[in-house]
Amino acid sequence: MPDRFPISRRTVLTAGAIGALSTALPLGAAPANAAPTTEAGSTTRPTAPGRAGRLRFHSDGTFKVVQFNDTQDDELTDRRTVELIEKVLDQEKPDFVVINGDVITGGCETRLAVKQAINNVVWPMESRQIPWAVTFGNHDEDSLPESGVDEAGMLAIYRSYDYNVNAENTRGVTGTSNTIVTIGSSAKKNREAFALWLIDSGRYAPESINGQDFSGYPTWDWVRMDQVAWYRQQSQELEKRRGAKLPGLMFLHIALWEHRFMWWGGVDTRTEPDAARGRARHRITGERNEDECPGPFNSGMFNAILERGDVKGVFVGHDHINDYAGDYYGVQLGYAPGTGFGAYGLDGAERNRMRGGRVFELTETGDDVSMATRVVYARELGIDLTADDQPMEPLPLAAKQQRL
Repeated sequence: MPDRFPISRRTVLTAGAIGALSTALPLGAAPANAAPTTEAGSTTRPTAPGRAGRLRFHSDGTFKVVQFNDTQDDELTDRRTVELIEKVLDQEKPDFVVINGDVITGGCETRLAVKQAINNVVWPMESRQIPWAVTFGNHDEDSLPESGVDEAGMLAIYRSYDYNVNAENTRGVTGTSNTIVTIGSSAKKNREAFALWLIDSGRYAPESINGQDFSGYPTWDWVRMDQVAWYRQQSQELEKRRGAKLPGLMFLHIALWEHRFMWWGGVDTRTEPDAARGRARHRITGERNEDECPGPFNSGMFNAILERGDVKGVFVGHDHINDYAGDYYGVQLGYAPGTGFGAYGLDGAERNRMRGGRVFELTETGDDVSMATRVVYARELGIDLTADDQPMEPLPLAAKQQRL
């Protein structure tokens, strides 16, 4: 279960937050520094990404996304974390990668160490010219008291890389770098075919609200209502411009309450017959080896997704030894297992058995997109699973990151 860290960095909501939604990421394009569009079907990646291009489905109507999460280490990253990322990239050859929260953790004592910790896990994508982005998790600011680098500083580091597509913060919307990445159609020029939603689910609940603490409740953070409103408004604008709902996939670090409801087949049920009902009804595959760890409040994001009918799946991390996925009333809910060998795993000798990444294979089908997903494990790739720590020396920083 993720460790609690007492500092909370969540944005304080202001009375003008919802009104500021109109300043959100420009629609119909990738974020300001998105990788450029390549020719449909091309296997050659751009050599000098610009800041105005878009991703595009291949000429055969396919597009592949890989999700890593919880790489969660300092600058002496476990070498097997990088090996796993590299081997998955080389085997799967994805078109886009998301590291879904907890990219780094405590232990980085300087700004240089933060840059090195980040560089270790993003350089595999950069060196292969694969567009990528991150979401922020509960552990990313664990080193803040020592390093002085907060999420805003980390975002500047991420955005300094050529193939990163994280957006700048949206004024009035809670969280760091809530981002929409759109993927262009293979068949219709200037038509969006799919959206990737990257949402900051926060870190930890505040110490108290209205004089009441959170003893007995989960103490992680939650997606705030202005973020839900931002998603709804942006979704509606995408539909208006396209003339139809734009299908998509959402990534956030901390699970929704609905992930737990789906597994147990109900809200208050916690017996094996209940879980069997949930698994059968929702066609769940995969393992659940620890409790889901959502925040104390239901954000309402799933309700908004159900209402809008465009997001096909919501995938999370945070709980490293869960990898299940299922169909919850028409929306795929699921986990990718933890990627980082330096973070907690299973008990004892099995500590590293669940390390891996999740693959999403998208295929255009007329105006819609079908989605298939599976997990690739370190144990399938010949990686050492010994239950120990194997720290590496930091990878060299490029000149641009050295100057930051």
